[in-house]
Amino acid sequence: MTVDSTAARKPRRSSSTKRTRAKQPTADQTQLVQLLTPEGERVEHPDYSIDLTPEELRGLYRDMVLTRRFDAEATTLQRQGELGLWASLLGQEAAQIGSGRALRDDDYVFPTYREHGVAWCRDVDPTNLLGMFRGVNNGGWDPNSNNFHLYTIVIGSQTLHATGYAMGVAKDGADSAVIAYFGDGASSQGDVAEAFTFSAVYNAPVVFFCQNNQWAISEPTERQTRVPLYQRAQGYGFPGVRVDGNDVLACLAVTRAALERARSGQGPMLVEAYTYRMGAHTTSDDPTRYRADEERELWEAKDPILRLRTYLTREEFADEEFFTALEQESDALAKRVRDAVRSMPDPDHMAIFENIYADGHALVDEERAQFAAYQASFAEEGH
Repeated sequence: MTVDSTAARKPRRSSSTKRTRAKQPTADQTQLVQLLTPEGERVEHPDYSIDLTPEELRGLYRDMVLTRRFDAEATTLQRQGELGLWASLLGQEAAQIGSGRALRDDDYVFPTYREHGVAWCRDVDPTNLLGMFRGVNNGGWDPNSNNFHLYTIVIGSQTLHATGYAMGVAKDGADSAVIAYFGDGASSQGDVAEAFTFSAVYNAPVVFFCQNNQWAISEPTERQTRVPLYQRAQGYGFPGVRVDGNDVLACLAVTRAALERARSGQGPMLVEAYTYRMGAHTTSDDPTRYRADEERELWEAKDPILRLRTYLTREEFADEEFFTALEQESDALAKRVRDAVRSMPDPDHMAIFENIYADGHALVDEERAQFAAYQASFAEEGH
């Protein structure tokens, strides 16, 4: 059976799919918190405001630029065979940097596997992230040193972990808060619903930060919900808000307010950062099979880095010397990342069979032997 390559690249949309997509929740401007427009214009919001110095604004821009460069370098390294997999955050820098910089040192973060920008804000060495995706460490950092938990691959489970931790924080009488990151696809998981229930009933000091990047792998948002995701919080008895996820200022302001609300004993809150995944779900995904190029082009005009640069330039908060120096710093970071990964050892292929059963298991022994024989077959073919 042959497949037309053109047809394989472009998704086939049936009439039923068209009817479904017509019902997709949209980011109505009346319900979207925005402080910086896609054109780089500063606007005000009645409920959320922020007043940052030029130095702080440059800091946010620097965070986003360096995070994007690190992310691009990781994608390239995976394509070169240095990493087994990589989940890019391209397009989601504002959501992650804005929320990450809203945190206090004593707040605790429960990420998924794509929160590279939040990891940056928590001073986690980027090379530790790459070591995990290379298979040579299990995360590489002590969660309690940075109050940043290890990456969670299981979809949605970290929301329960965060809720339990937040309940403990409340019982200890601490005034810190907890934040849990998850995606629009994870919002359909039972673990998330249970986390919402427990956090509401126990008034846990937790912020649920949903990065709605429009696609749960190949499933669009309308397959997850018939209403905007932030409205789901109402059914559990706590507030929800939708923020422009490509606006770093709005993400910072909204998350800061949500965290302060949690710290003051007012319980959980859901923040939906309405953004877009510019790249593939992971490096094993081909988004051209299920979404149109026009959709990405539409969101490229809302690029979070470009809009802040436009604002910095217009207000004369940054000059070419600043941008040039940042580009050089970006190059240096990329080189450090490349050198670090290429100096890492190759992963131990047999390690996957370790630490399964304390006393061993016959089935695991059988699988280990089969895999060892499979690995050995490559050496035989080489000769």
